[in-house]
Amino acid sequence: MTSKGPEDEHPSVTLFRQYLRIRTVQPKPDYGAAVAFLEERAHQLGLSCQKVEVAPGYVVTVLTWPGTNPALSSILLNSHTDVVPVFKEHWSHDPFEAFKDSEGYIYGRGTQDMKCVSIQYLEAVRRLKVEGHSFPRTIHMTFVPDEEIGGHHGMELFVQRPEFRALRAGFALDEGLANPTDAYTVFYSERSVWWVRVTSTGRPGHGSRFIEDTAAEKLHKVVSSILAFREKERQRLQSNPHLKEGDVTSVNLTKLEGGVAYNVVPASMSAGFDFRVAPDVDLKAFEKQLHAWCQTAGEGVTLEFVQKWMKPQVTSIDDSDPWWSAFSRVFKDMNLTLEAEIFPATTDSRYLRAVGVPALGFSPMNHTPVLLHDHDERLHEAVFLRGIDIYTQLLSALASVPALPSDS
Repeated sequence: MTSKGPEDEHPSVTLFRQYLRIRTVQPKPDYGAAVAFLEERAHQLGLSCQKVEVAPGYVVTVLTWPGTNPALSSILLNSHTDVVPVFKEHWSHDPFEAFKDSEGYIYGRGTQDMKCVSIQYLEAVRRLKVEGHSFPRTIHMTFVPDEEIGGHHGMELFVQRPEFRALRAGFALDEGLANPTDAYTVFYSERSVWWVRVTSTGRPGHGSRFIEDTAAEKLHKVVSSILAFREKERQRLQSNPHLKEGDVTSVNLTKLEGGVAYNVVPASMSAGFDFRVAPDVDLKAFEKQLHAWCQTAGEGVTLEFVQKWMKPQVTSIDDSDPWWSAFSRVFKDMNLTLEAEIFPATTDSRYLRAVGVPALGFSPMNHTPVLLHDHDERLHEAVFLRGIDIYTQLLSALASVPALPSDS
């Protein structure tokens, strides 16, 4: 049984489902419809709306609720409007219909990643304004266009612009992940993404001969070294119950290229790897290790970086930190369990942390399987609505943090 927004549906849920139906799927998102949707929300909430074109066709939309003390730094609530592609044949329901089943589960691309959070920000602000609240710190909501393809034409450029500096962001929230247990997860750092291509050159020849020093032999040595490292990290994770996925370095062999015919030994072959490097790793030393594996394999083996993040930052989760104290106190007051982890992948938070803005990744989804980028991505409406309650308390606490030395 489908549900198109019955009269008894919570207005926030109806708004969420409306946003889900906007097809902002990469690689050709409907940015115009998304920006128009956000402009309408700004108008309804009495917020200013700024559109910053950071690259041709790529707009960062900024909605602002001014605080009572402009001398204080602001709170930045970031979310991305784009979503990843779908394989419609594997979905139980149209991924852009925002179908709600009889149990209250809403199906759609972006239900978890991360259109839910965008609407939760907006509805928390709506609730606080309706209740007549005002806060010392200004609250900015930024909606960026391209996080799902790396943020290179979104937040990465935006943080370098005068419009971003004018926001005077003192603290930021961004996306997190669902938690299948009763707890909520918050992320205070993330692993560095390194995409590495290893190219091996060697002697070519006929496929029937025992040719020495082939590209394949040498590439095999590098692959073996890297996969042995992978197994070591996997065992370290499995043997230590205190470690989470973000605490270790992961790597996967994701591409193999080479060869022109079955009976021709290729002169060149390459392998692509996706490394996610833990924030406590010495990056320069790790890069030297990669080069050493290539050198050990033999002459003619080189590596290049397709993507290489070298600015890992950690946001403080010490109780003495005023931002963390305000954030975590909300969960204590609401009697909610909070688990702090390192994000295993990457988000736009890394760009914020790299320019000195402490950021936490948080999506208020407990009792929810992690289904971002998966078939049948879905979120229960009760979990979604509870998230608005949590954000309402978080915004009140964070926007009320007293003046700090960093504000000047």
